[in-house]
This record gives sequence, structure tokens and C-alpha cells, in this order.
Amino acid sequence: MIRAALAGNPNVGKSTLFNALTGLRRHTGNWAGKTVDSASGFFTAPDPSAQGGKTRAELTDLPGMCSLRCRSREEEAALDCLRASPPDVIAAVADAGALERGLRLFFELEALGVPLLLCVNLTDEAEKRGIRVNCEKLSSLLGVPVVPTSARNGTGLTALKTALVEAAVKSRAPASPGESAAEANAGAENGGEAGAGAGDGDEDGGGAGIADPYERISRRAAETARQCVEHTGRAGRPGGRTGKRDRRHDRLDGLDGVDRLDRLDRLDRLDRLFCGRHTAFPAMLALLLFVLWLTLVGANAVSDVLGEALDGLLELIRRLAGSFLPAVPLSMLCDGVLTTVFRVVAVMLPPMAIFFPLFTLLEELGYLPRAAFCLDFAFAGCGSCGKQGLTMLMGLGCNAAGVVGCRIMDSPRDRLIAVLTNSFVPCNGRLPLLLFALGCLGLGGFSAALGLAGALCFSFLMTWAASALLSKTVLRGEPSSFVLELPPYRLPRVGQTLVRSLLDRTVFVLGRAVTASAPCGLCIWLAERLTVGGEPLMERIRTFLDPAGRALGMDGILLAAFLFAFPAAELTLPLALAGAGGGIEAVALARGWGTETFLCVIMFTLFHWPCATTLLTIRKETGSARRTLLAALLPTAFGCALCALIHLLFRAAGG
Repeated sequence: MIRAALAGNPNVGKSTLFNALTGLRRHTGNWAGKTVDSASGFFTAPDPSAQGGKTRAELTDLPGMCSLRCRSREEEAALDCLRASPPDVIAAVADAGALERGLRLFFELEALGVPLLLCVNLTDEAEKRGIRVNCEKLSSLLGVPVVPTSARNGTGLTALKTALVEAAVKSRAPASPGESAAEANAGAENGGEAGAGAGDGDEDGGGAGIADPYERISRRAAETARQCVEHTGRAGRPGGRTGKRDRRHDRLDGLDGVDRLDRLDRLDRLDRLFCGRHTAFPAMLALLLFVLWLTLVGANAVSDVLGEALDGLLELIRRLAGSFLPAVPLSMLCDGVLTTVFRVVAVMLPPMAIFFPLFTLLEELGYLPRAAFCLDFAFAGCGSCGKQGLTMLMGLGCNAAGVVGCRIMDSPRDRLIAVLTNSFVPCNGRLPLLLFALGCLGLGGFSAALGLAGALCFSFLMTWAASALLSKTVLRGEPSSFVLELPPYRLPRVGQTLVRSLLDRTVFVLGRAVTASAPCGLCIWLAERLTVGGEPLMERIRTFLDPAGRALGMDGILLAAFLFAFPAAELTLPLALAGAGGGIEAVALARGWGTETFLCVIMFTLFHWPCATTLLTIRKETGSARRTLLAALLPTAFGCALCALIHLLFRAAGG
């Protein structure tokens, strides 16, 4: 068995290529830094040393890296993997539309002494932009196999497998002295040709006189790319835009000579809309409002139908199980475990099945990195950077995923700020309780979407405030610069996106919620039936918590629901409504919940301790129990302070 590795710049399609070669389902996304750890899989290809035989290969997908001069955790992880366990062959993956960048990394990888080949990926996108790479000439200049591929379309994969196996087998085979000398001479000639070209292109008359090795590599890459890239003229004329400097940002548009295409077409107009100084934030808010409105409109109708169907299923199970189960185990199963689980499914599944695909479509289109770029202006003011905005958006789906996503941040300080504040953004599990509270305030349809968008924007604002607090106190330091590549806009493959978001995100989060809600439902059933001093244990807990709940504008029932929902935030609403009959209005009237109560519920839902899964993830990412405790106390302190303020304002107003 041979061992191969995929190495390349971020967002060149390595993970998509890895999935296509191995048949695995490594999660991919249209933004740089999506892959933050390595993964391994296997494929088979014809063995060149055995007639009709097959060779099994282990393929490792390394995190994206711009250079071997490590500046980020993913670059460090990739280089450590290559050094600790060198593969038999490395496939350097380059974007056909940005070949010069890929060649810079390729020339750095040569120093590792591992057999190399070059995979020129995304050839279909480059063709649409009027860029064509002469792979035969490039192979002649580099002295290694060059394989053009389009991982999304599945073209060139067989050739890449064969090239990987042949290069690995060739590196293992002992060579005769005559062959080694011939190969060395051929490599010297190839290297001399590229080097001579680079020297001819230098303004100072020779690349050999440059002291900085990386500068020599950059010039060699630029000259090699210049010789092998052809512009067909389909997407615009060569030349193009110069860099635009704007306060914090250096807009490095088209620094690579081979990428300077003046494409004043609809894609440029989209960037002017989504990244413009005056249009970026209105466009962001409009997209957020549209996604939330679609989620609410679609989820409300489906939730009612699904709830009725699950109620019917529960009654059927009760009748069937009643024929052989005694009364107490039957009640434990149906009134405790299944009732809680079915409530979680009915409330969670519809909005997740709509929100996650919409969110994934925005990711595939390439909008999320642009949102992070725009948010960088805001996060610069709190001592962080725009990549925190990207991890914050990931937290909308799941805070645990958002915490893991913080690995894309280069600075340890900025990364820690993002980890500690990610739970300020409500995950999907908290959305049902927010919708419940908004509905009790009389909001529905578009007004509910507007209210939910306002709540999310307020959570973004509090994330900024908490980040500023940390950067000026326990995490003082200079904010770091960062590089964020804006990927090309790509039309998503809708069918694959829907399947992936439903399986990888919706089903995963729902499964986690069901796993947590089943034992929680049993605990609720026991707490409602076990008595202490003649009073149910649940009532005693609620009575004990009632003074603290009243001080926060709520009551003991709601505060106990938040506490019991520690395993998963999705349980808060079923716990709050446990033991109540009738609709929402009847429950609110019976328990004396009013406007103040629901405003405080919204505020405490936005800001309170993370769920158990998120805290375990924070503990793993930070390696510190103190940091994990701070991540739990910080949002809780904000939530308690805001709820107490609302309560005091209502008391002052005589409400």
C-alpha cells in the first residue's frame, strides 16, 4: 500500500477532490479555512509494476496552507503531518485560475524531498473566466506529472489516481546510477529553463541575486505561470484592476500577474452590492430577514402537522405497549420519554430542515466569507478580526460547530476571544423558544421574522461588547492582521447541498437532541412523581428557584426549564410547558406570564450558559477548565444583567 497526501492553498477544492477519490463525505465549503484538520481515506488504482494488478493507496487530505512558513494552526498541522510521517508522494493541488499562488507552494514543497506531482484543479471555473493552463508545457518546465482535474465534475480523477500510484512506485524502486544521473540532468535542465525565465523577467537582471529565498520562489512561480497560462479573452481583457486601499483593508485584487482580468460583469456588481461601503450591511440584514422569514413561514405549518402526527403515533404506541406493559413503566415510557422526545422533534425538525439548507446554500454561493470581510470593520473595533464574524455565523447552526470553526483564526488570542463569545449567538436549538416568546408577544409571520432578526442582531452586538470586554481585560493584546480570501461565486449543486445539509447537519443535531431529551424526559417524569414532604420534587425545585426567577423577570418554572435543559437547549420549551394543557395562550394566562416575562425569556434565551456539548467542545479546544468556566459565566452574567434591567424598568413603569 502506498501513502499519498493532498496539499494546497485554501479553497482550491482539496476536500472535494478527496471525497471524489475516496468516496468519503468530508464536509466542504466555499470559503478558505473550511478544512482545519487532516483526514484519511483509501482508493485503488492499477499497479504499474504488476500486469493487471491493483494498488491500494491511503490518501490524506491536509489543511489548506499558503506557505510552509507556518502562520496558522492549519499550516502548522499540515507541515507537522508531512514531517512526522512523510508520504510516498504529494499531490500539490493548485487552482487553475490562480496558478501562480499554487506554484509558490509547489516550489516550497520541493524542499521536503518527497516525490511531487501537480494537480491543476477547478479547470472548469478557469475556462469560464477565460483562463486555460497548458499542462503539457507546465509538466515539461517542472519535470513532474501535471494532471488537470475538475473535482466537482469528476473529470481527471482516474488520471490523477494513476499518476499518484506511478509516482509512488517509481520513488520506491531502486534506480541504477545511470538512470539517476539522467534524471538529475533532466531535472537540472527543467529547473534551469524555469530559472532562466525568471531571471530574464527580473527588473534587476537576474533572480539568482535575490537574497530572500521566498522572493526567488515567487519570481520563479510568476514566470512559470506566465509561460503556461493562456487567456482566451472570453471573460475580459488582461490588465485589470489595481489594489484598492481602504482603511483597515488592503484590497489585493489581482496581485498575481496571471490573474489580472478586468471582469466588470455581474459578479463584480454582486461584490459591489455585498461588500460595498454603503450596501454591505443592508444587504446582509435583508438576506438574514429573508432566510428567517422563509424558515418561520415554512416551519409553522409543518410543525403543526408533524405535532399532530406524532401525537397520533404516541397514542398508537400507548395502546400497543399497554397490552404487555404495567401502568408505571407504560407511563414512564409514554408520558416521560416519548412525550419529551416527540415535542423536541416536532419543534426542532421543521425549522432546521429549512434553515440549514438555506444557510448551506449561502455558504456554497460564497457569501459567508464576504459577510466576514464586511464584519471585520466592526470586529476591528473590539480588538478582534473578521474571521470571528464567520465563526459567529457558524454558531447560528450549532455553537459547538462554531467553536471548532474558530481554528481558522491565526492568532491564539483572537481565537480564544471567538471561542469564549460564540455562545452569545443563539444556536438552532434556542430558536424554538425564541419563536414561542415572539408568538406570545403577538408577533407572527413577517413581524415574527423581523423580531427574530432584531434579536439576532442584538446578539451580534452583545458578542461585539463581550469581545471588547475580553480584549481590554483578561485577554489584553494587540489585534492581529489576517488574510481572508474571497472565493469565487459558485452556483451550488442544489440536490447535493440539500442532502448534505439534511444528513450532516439536520439529522446530526436532531439525533443529538433526541439522545439528550430521552433521559431528560425520564428525569422530568421522576421529578414530577417523586414526592418530598408530600410535595412533588419538581414543584419543590420550582419553588426554590422562584425568587431568583422573579428577580430576572420570569419565575421558577422557566428558570428550572433552563437549568434542566443543560444537556441540550432544545429541551427548554418542552420543559417550560411540561404538565400544562391547552394552547400557548392558555398556558401563559394560567401561569401569569405577560409582556415582561416573554421579553426576559427572549433575553435569557439569547444569553445564558452553553449546552453541555458546547462546553465539552470548549474544554477540548482550549485545554483549560478555567477558560471553560469563563465561557459559561460570561453569557450568563450578560443575560442576568439584562433580564434584571428589564424587570426593574417594568417595576419603575408600574407594569
